[in-house]
Formats: sequence, structure tokens, C-alpha cells
Amino acid sequence: QVQLVESGGGSVQSGGSLRLSCAASGYTYSSYCMGWFRQAPGKEREGVAAIHSDGSTSYADSVKGRFTISQDNAKNTLYLQMNSLKPEDTAMYYCAATPGWCFGRYLRPSYEYPYWGQGTHLTVSS
Repeated sequence: QVQLVESGGGSVQSGGSLRLSCAASGYTYSSYCMGWFRQAPGKEREGVAAIHSDGSTSYADSVKGRFTISQDNAKNTLYLQMNSLKPEDTAMYYCAATPGWCFGRYLRPSYEYPYWGQGTHLTVSS
């Protein structure tokens, strides 16, 4: 069974940095996509970043140049390094995984991800 557990959320001031982690287990697909999504109260869930098993990455325009997605296969852990944080980054952040492709012109939508963590909250204060 696939399990994803996020950690690393918290409160940070605008301009600060934080790294989120997602510990994965039970995921045996040779070709897969792992992504970070976020959802703020009253807003739709949006894709933040994704990384394919071949190492390629893609980002939402709103976080390009500020966020970096990576994975440590030895530790079975996904990371999201967030720099230059803004108040609008405040949201619940979710780790997700799905077999197959990760992105083309756009990030693969959230409804195509069958595996999700419980989320970790980030608050960025001004």
C-alpha cells in the first residue's frame, strides 16, 4: 500500500525559506510522477511542482525561480525547497504520486493522482 507523509510545515515570515518533506513507502512503479499541490481556504487545489522518475521537473508559474522540487531515492523522500516566500503561498501543502507521465504543456491535474498525503500547513506572514 502506498503511503505518503508530509512534514516540515509551519510559520515563516515573508521572504523566508522552508523545506517540506514527503516520506513515501509502498510505491513500486518504475515510471511515476510525484508532485506537490496546495490549497488555501476558499480556493481550488493547485499544482505547485512535479518531478518524474526520470528526474525531469516542472513548476507552476507562480513559484518558478523560488521553489525547487527534488527527490532522494535512497531515503524514499520527496522535497520542496521554498525560498522567497510570500503571504500568497500560505496554504495546506500536499504530496501526491501517480504512475506514468508527469507533465507536458501543463502539470498533470490533481484528479489524476490516486495517492495523497494528509498535508502540512504553511503560513507566511507579512
